[in-house]
Amino acid sequence: LNDVSHVNLFGPVTLTGGAIHVLCGADKPVAHFSMGGWLQGLTSGMGLRNVFLRQAQFRLAEDKLFCLRVARALVANKIRNHRVLLQRNHVEPPVPALRRLKELARQAERTWQMESLLGVEGVAGRVYFAHFAGMLKSTNGSERFSFEHRNRRPPRDPVNALLSLAYALLVKDVQVTCLAIGFDPFMGYYHRPRFGRPALALDLMEPFRPLIAESAVLTAVNSGMITPGDFITVGHAVSLTPRGRRSLIQAYEQRMDALVTHPAFGYRVSYR
Repeated sequence: LNDVSHVNLFGPVTLTGGAIHVLCGADKPVAHFSMGGWLQGLTSGMGLRNVFLRQAQFRLAEDKLFCLRVARALVANKIRNHRVLLQRNHVEPPVPALRRLKELARQAERTWQMESLLGVEGVAGRVYFAHFAGMLKSTNGSERFSFEHRNRRPPRDPVNALLSLAYALLVKDVQVTCLAIGFDPFMGYYHRPRFGRPALALDLMEPFRPLIAESAVLTAVNSGMITPGDFITVGHAVSLTPRGRRSLIQAYEQRMDALVTHPAFGYRVSYR
């Protein structure tokens, strides 16, 4: 149990009552996913004990300036991390795109309207994903994965299926962290509250999308952990086989355990 941080269940998988009891007592949550990778629920112990923290969280959610300050920082840092990922992984880093992303990150920090910030984020996403295919490399003579643009619900090609599952794993981890600290994951500052939407988790995952989720997808594809045979196509929808899911989860967990230098304190710490 000491080596378990959480348990992920995909599809109609069951745990015994004894296992659930022990995991809840140890504050190790169980995440329930659909076969396609959509997070459907969490089984956890008695979280959300700090009512005063949640009072402050809800109070600040009514402060439009505070929400804008948080949102600007999240979006600007996501754009910067997208730029770094292109610099480090693209076969020929596109100079105009890198310059444009740098400008958009600065613009995100200066905007005074939430609607304008959404527009900046959208433009940056289009610039970034227009060059995402350049980071996908063929290995061992295998066929190179293709990528044209981001699509979802359902994903219509293998790379988008990988991205969707990686994002689902990331939002689950951030949601678990929010609950462990005492935040309500459904009250956000950038993503507006909506029934069933973990808005704060979606907020906080933004800068980590390129660092963790997209990096894990690139590792899984470029190292040959994932092959074209790891996907199933039904109509226009593409999903992963059980072996493909295991491979992506392995790449994701390896990325979560990667050691980086903490930006504020200077010591080495894992993304987890």
